[in-house]
Amino acid sequence: MTIDRNMIWQETKDYFNITLGLMLYTFGFTVFLLPYQIVTGGIAGIGAIIFYATKFPVQWTFFIINALLIVAALKELGIKFLTKTIYATVVITVMLDLAQKVVEQPDGTFYKLMGEGNDFMSLIIGCMLTGTALAIVFLNNGSTGGTDIIAAVVNKHFNVSLGKGLIMVDLVIISSCLAIDTFGEFPQRCQMVVFGLCTMVIECTMIDYVMNVQRQSVQFMIFSKDYKKIAEAITRKTDHTLTILDGHGWYTGKEMKVICLLAKKRESVLIFRLIKMIDPRAFVSQSSVIGVYGEGFDPIKVKIKKNKEHEQELQQQQQDNTTAPARTATAATRK
Repeated sequence: MTIDRNMIWQETKDYFNITLGLMLYTFGFTVFLLPYQIVTGGIAGIGAIIFYATKFPVQWTFFIINALLIVAALKELGIKFLTKTIYATVVITVMLDLAQKVVEQPDGTFYKLMGEGNDFMSLIIGCMLTGTALAIVFLNNGSTGGTDIIAAVVNKHFNVSLGKGLIMVDLVIISSCLAIDTFGEFPQRCQMVVFGLCTMVIECTMIDYVMNVQRQSVQFMIFSKDYKKIAEAITRKTDHTLTILDGHGWYTGKEMKVICLLAKKRESVLIFRLIKMIDPRAFVSQSSVIGVYGEGFDPIKVKIKKNKEHEQELQQQQQDNTTAPARTATAATRK
């Protein structure tokens, strides 16, 4: 049995980055959100609401609900994805427990790093940290569990970003504050909901921003007389396929070849370096693209409508394609 070292290295890298993301999430949630009784979305938000109302530890609410969701989503997401989710759930449960002990004061309250009256500023900083942390976890094929699992299921089947998927679930969680009397009078509960909506928007915006920056793709148009050497170097170093287009210089009147290449933005420096090493005089155009779908990039997530009318249209097209050669042959015979 051969051991794939690249796979082992990739898995090790994923778990290392997931751990860093969980540490960042724990820091942002425990230091900036929990001491100011700011309600967030997700299972952490449910745990926070229960903690504010009953003092039941956040980490244990987080662990219990995640365990139930993981069992329910095992068939849908697969064991490989959920293995990292189980790891993240256990690690973040331990981290939340340790972090709360660090920030807890002798009187049982939490130390407020930003001071009194700076609830909204603490909200902004905390959500920027937790949103970035969740994006790091997602980008390394992991999940912190909870509503992330629900959002991942939605993202798997529909063209809905993870941020938007979390928004739909978090709206229900945050709005539940209005029905809990222990949070004070109705105006105070409304304020908690408004703050919760702000956390949701900031956190989900950070998730989409960080993930889109990492996934952003660009298109290269490379004009060079050494196009063969450049094409070979790019395919060898990046494992990308490319297309050679036929070009015609208007001013010179000469025929030339143009390399068309789609790549990740983070690969731009490497591609420019390869081009410059082979042909410093090459003319290169780089442009951002809205989306790239297919092998090596994002999958196409739209569903094909399967109804009777669509099937009839396909059958009619097949019949037309079949009878067209016969009609052509008949016309030629008549001539």
